[in-house]
Amino acid sequence: MDPNTIIPLEEQISSMIFDQCAPVILPEFTIITVNKKAILRVNIFKGNNPPYFLKSKRKENGTYIRVGSSNRLASEEIIAELERKSANKSFDSEIIFEKTLNEIDIESFKLFFEERTGEELSFKILSKLRLYEEINGDKYPTSALILLSDDSLRYKLFPYAKIECARFKGTTPGNFIDRKTIDINTAQQAEIAFQFIMRHISQGTEGYDGVYRIDRWEYPIDAIREVVRNAIVHRDYALSGKDIKIAVFDDKIEVTSPGKLMPSVDFDLMEAGQSEIRNKLIAATFKKLGIIEQWGNGLKIIFDDLKNYPEIVLNWSEPGIAFRVTFSKKRYTPEMSEKTREKTREKTRKKTREKILYNLNETPYITMNELAKIVGISKKGVEWQMAKLKKEGRIKRIGPDKGGYWEVVECTEEK
Repeated sequence: MDPNTIIPLEEQISSMIFDQCAPVILPEFTIITVNKKAILRVNIFKGNNPPYFLKSKRKENGTYIRVGSSNRLASEEIIAELERKSANKSFDSEIIFEKTLNEIDIESFKLFFEERTGEELSFKILSKLRLYEEINGDKYPTSALILLSDDSLRYKLFPYAKIECARFKGTTPGNFIDRKTIDINTAQQAEIAFQFIMRHISQGTEGYDGVYRIDRWEYPIDAIREVVRNAIVHRDYALSGKDIKIAVFDDKIEVTSPGKLMPSVDFDLMEAGQSEIRNKLIAATFKKLGIIEQWGNGLKIIFDDLKNYPEIVLNWSEPGIAFRVTFSKKRYTPEMSEKTREKTREKTRKKTREKILYNLNETPYITMNELAKIVGISKKGVEWQMAKLKKEGRIKRIGPDKGGYWEVVECTEEK
């Protein structure tokens, strides 16, 4: 490029950007020389006043976002999220006027809060956590409090604020081994989701420390727990029709959360202690509950735990308008998977037998139907386990089938 043409070109580009884009964008121009040729480099930095859009199409039809390698027209929800970001507001701080604070059912959240903190969930604490706002003498809940409640309004306004969990057979979606929908208040979702994962991964013996056995899970469980927490705290609740998905395969675990990774967070620099919060009120409440620790510590926990698992690799991606974290086994083989499944099945069978023994010992006259409901398996499954326990001599029947009772020869504490 002839240096004499650079200044007119710079002015032309500046005019095009000014005439076509809003709010105002100020590009930075730099002249560099490559092979004795002058090149005009144009840098456009991240702005502080989103959304930026094409003037000719207006905001509703002229705002575009990057999805993978393509540009897509932003939806109303995404435009609203960009506007909140510009105003330094979070979606969960928006006020809900359909019910007053006194009309919201927060009993489950109250009990959970008191159990976790030892404090009563008073108006003072609700106010300090900004879970309601007082307007003209009336107290109205924020979106955060609705999400933390089990009120019918949560299911009406946020029917997608749930977690879909699945254990698939093999390495791709298809055949289900187990499924669970977690549709309770947001505060209690993380633990239930984490327990679903734990139920479907195995634990082996790594060695002994003196007389004590050292057990090691096949995945870094501290890292997985942190990823599940982050998925709930940082998901974009403004995106309708999208829920969190947890998928356990033979060779990997995937956690997918609606909304892209926050702009200032780099998952490739986990040890750096980064922090940017999408849902400020939910995050503050989770910190009060002890579900998350200090800001910026989450990625460091993941990084440190992965050091102990060189056989596991963590990858992250942004499929569509979502963020996905994957824990994969480096040296997976189908033979390994079958052994893992058998260990998991045996662990489940053992826990079931322990529950049966415990309940028989507590209630000798219990019926098969009652036992099936308590243990959580079918009546036929209970009968099969009882036959096995009877054959092993761990239980015996005293008296007739009707009117008799069970005697536990060996009782194991319920776990």
